[in-house]
Amino acid sequence: MGRARYDGMKLLKVILFAFMENGYASTRQIEKLCKNDIRYMWLLGGDKAPSHMTIDNFMNYGLTASIEEIFNEINSYIFEEEKVDTNHVYIDGTKIEANANKYSWVWKKSCLKNRQKTFTKVTVIISEMNKTLLTHGMKIETRDEYAIEYLEEIAGEYVAVVGIEPSKVIRGRGHHKSCEIRLYDRLCECINKLKRYSKHIQICGDERNSYSKTDTDATFMRMNKDYMKNDQLLPGYNVQIGVCDEYVAVFDVKRFASDMDCFQPLMERFYRAYSKYPEYPVADAGYGSFNNYLFCEEHGMKKYMKFTMYEKETKDKNFREDPYRAVNFPINENGCPVCPNGKELHYAGTVPVRGNKYGRTQEQYQCEDCTDCPHRAKCCKGDGNRTVNLNEELTSIHKEVLENLNCIHGALLRMNRSIQAEGAFGSIKWNRAYSRARRRGLKGLILELGLIFCGFNLHKYHLNKLKREKTVA
Repeated sequence: MGRARYDGMKLLKVILFAFMENGYASTRQIEKLCKNDIRYMWLLGGDKAPSHMTIDNFMNYGLTASIEEIFNEINSYIFEEEKVDTNHVYIDGTKIEANANKYSWVWKKSCLKNRQKTFTKVTVIISEMNKTLLTHGMKIETRDEYAIEYLEEIAGEYVAVVGIEPSKVIRGRGHHKSCEIRLYDRLCECINKLKRYSKHIQICGDERNSYSKTDTDATFMRMNKDYMKNDQLLPGYNVQIGVCDEYVAVFDVKRFASDMDCFQPLMERFYRAYSKYPEYPVADAGYGSFNNYLFCEEHGMKKYMKFTMYEKETKDKNFREDPYRAVNFPINENGCPVCPNGKELHYAGTVPVRGNKYGRTQEQYQCEDCTDCPHRAKCCKGDGNRTVNLNEELTSIHKEVLENLNCIHGALLRMNRSIQAEGAFGSIKWNRAYSRARRRGLKGLILELGLIFCGFNLHKYHLNKLKREKTVA
């Protein structure tokens, strides 16, 4: 009954054309274009112009689950027509400010700290309750930490044993509360606080330290734009893209600030879309980590990602040839490093790699004797003997990365990365006026960015097509 629904294919054409032409288009802007612009009327095929709510409902319920598939289908057609090389992928990331209030933060560490303080208050309250319960032959056990269900059970038992009815107690100025009611109210207040802290910690999860109250998927991180000029954290998302021949081949949105943890999920999305891993993933120093290098080895990808100290390693000769760096210590016939004073460093065991989530370890060596050593001031940082951590596998990987990036091919790839990957973000942010998220939530932002990247690729495809036609003419 009622009017027939709009054709989904026509609505998709209208939305993609609007995002291709404008970079980002709001639903009200699309509605206005459908009423006034003859091109949009032609795309609708004579149908009545849809309202902004019709467009919004179609985007929310029709495109949210299928935007990645639509993006991949458009790319498959463009890449086949343009003969795009998917073996070279130029990777970059940027922070997009979320559509959330600036001062709506919730910090996970503060919640954990305040929850522990609340546990201490609960212990004091239970100790005071036991003074009353001892007359009834009962005693509540105190603990270091309390489950919320356990405290609710205690509150119910306390009301039953003492014989009070909290619902009938008159609260407010001029009304005296008994000691039992006060203890019960204090316990209920602590239970409500623990519920609130538990909810905050659950929303943060294991991978985040904060979130925004007005957009619970957004994480507070540093942005390129600092409005207050005080290094203030703002709610945002980490957007990652992989560019092939100036087209955005893959994109991903993460809720944590580190680029290192975004590399492997981005490559997995690339594999799902193109059924292969790129041979040359080129990225800046934010992506070069031990785990990512091993991931490249496992999946047949060559290492063209800078590591953290790449610039200093290549440009600072004093740092590169510093005799007090552990990687520059010579290895003797026993397989042990030798310090600048000629002392042997003995194997002391293994220690975990710093910041490693996968349990990988590195070897630790300790100098046999640093007493009266002339190099002690420069070599040792503490009072004891010099201790160094060596990861031979990572050191060899760094040498391989340096060889790859400093050759002519590597220099060309680095130049192309700065042009294509950073150029794509520059075009989207400045030329196409998209610098802050309009939608809230991770799914909403993925939909929004999927449409933006679809429009970006379609716009570039038609520009290249016009150039070819002019050249032929």
